[in-house]
Amino acid sequence: MCLSIPSKVIEIDKEENTAIVDTMGVRRKASIEFVADEVKVGDYVLIHIGYAMNIIDEEYAEESLKLYREIIASMEEEDRRAMIEESDQCPGGAV
Repeated sequence: MCLSIPSKVIEIDKEENTAIVDTMGVRRKASIEFVADEVKVGDYVLIHIGYAMNIIDEEYAEESLKLYREIIASMEEEDRRAMIEESDQCPGGAV
């Protein structure tokens, strides 16, 4: 299962219409061509299969990230590893 975790934009390449985003410490490259509004460094976006789909509110992003961290902290090590391995199978992998 691929989850859309809030990701913070840390760099934009206007020529390629892509962004480098930070997803809970993992940097990924994502296309920003489908986002209706202009994406800026510092924005939070939701990504699906390597494409930023929309910009989300920073407060909502932080609340969501806090919940994800709590879920991860409560998981057994084996379950964490399985989740990471499964997320590596989703398109739009880490850079």
